[in-house]
Amino acid sequence: MSRRQRLVLTTTAVVVVAAGVGYLAYRAVADLPGVQMPSQGNLHIAKEDSPHEPYNSDPPTSGPHLPYIAPWGVHTRPIPLPLQVHNLEDGGVLVQYNCECPELAEQLRAIVRRYDRQVILAPYPTMKSRIALTAWTRIDAFDAFDETRIVRFIEAYRGIDHHK
Repeated sequence: MSRRQRLVLTTTAVVVVAAGVGYLAYRAVADLPGVQMPSQGNLHIAKEDSPHEPYNSDPPTSGPHLPYIAPWGVHTRPIPLPLQVHNLEDGGVLVQYNCECPELAEQLRAIVRRYDRQVILAPYPTMKSRIALTAWTRIDAFDAFDETRIVRFIEAYRGIDHHK
């Protein structure tokens, strides 16, 4: 085989492999759960009521946040939005619900308790959907309990640190 034939064969092989890797990477990103939101950065604010740009999703998925985090685990009261965002930046996933629904809350608690850190359950009485899952720049909002959907979201995003 001539040098030119080897070069053409090698170049063709590299192009085919690169195209395959690119396609697989695209499919992996395309199959991630939730909706991707544009990042609003990770500016620290001093207090919960410090003025800042409005969040581009509800619940928020990025943007201005407090310099500390909420404890991981189950909460019985809503978590302030700027506090939620810092937990997301630190690789957290929030599972929130909007209803007086002890059965649903217990189902969600059972899932969240499987994780020792980086997952929070909290009520969020003003959101439009019954359930919302958030991670850094990702949101999934829906009304019917779906354990597979919730666990898939948590497993996809939990533990990914987003500090720059």
